[in-house]
Amino acid sequence: MARKKKEEEQAPGSPAWMATFSDLMNLLLCFFVLLFSMSSLDVEKWQQVAASFSENFSIFSSGATAIGDGILISNGVSQLNELDDYINSTGKTADSDRQVNELKEFEEKQLAESERLAEQIEEAVDESEFANEIDVDFTSQYVSLTLNGALLFDSGSAELKEESKPLMDKIGQLLARYAQSTIEIEGHTDNVPIHNAKYADNNELSSFRALSVFNYFMETTYLDPAMIKHSGRGEYVPVADNSTPEGRARNRRVEIKIYHSLSTGE
Repeated sequence: MARKKKEEEQAPGSPAWMATFSDLMNLLLCFFVLLFSMSSLDVEKWQQVAASFSENFSIFSSGATAIGDGILISNGVSQLNELDDYINSTGKTADSDRQVNELKEFEEKQLAESERLAEQIEEAVDESEFANEIDVDFTSQYVSLTLNGALLFDSGSAELKEESKPLMDKIGQLLARYAQSTIEIEGHTDNVPIHNAKYADNNELSSFRALSVFNYFMETTYLDPAMIKHSGRGEYVPVADNSTPEGRARNRRVEIKIYHSLSTGE
């Protein structure tokens, strides 16, 4: 019988394919090292490219790569410590100060315009026989005419008194001079609760009083209703102490506000 060949024993060590792979990697490494050694970096062009990217996409100017000299972008913690100083040096604080100054100047202009308008209205009021019945005041937004509620309405009523109509006619003539301005009519009450067959509370009463004044102006003047607002403020905006009869009498009032061209009321 023929004898079987003895199987060849496998050589010890790594597989043959690994040696081929290692040779290939070495060749690639040599190839890239050769390419790198043959290349040259144009420093001037690199600086131009870096500066272009910095000006368009970075907070740094003129191609800078750090807030402080010798501090790299990678040093983020140290960069934050100098960020406020850098922002100040770029004029951001100056911009904010300029905006604040511009706002103050505009508010001063508003106040000056209100004062000018108030002087005109007060002069017209003083020339009338109702100077003691109308209080003139102003803010930076508007000039207000305050009328005592007792002159206009009976207690618990929103119907204008007949004897108050000459006063209302005078005010209507005054408002006609400022027909292009926004005008707001507000009704106010004291804090004494009211409940009758017609009005459920002070909110309703003050709203109907403001509406009565509005309707009277619509009937007796040529004021544009689109330029006039009316609202009831109830007891929530007192100008005096409601614990005294005098204070409650002052709080029962109608205010007519005339907004000027520089205010936000238009």
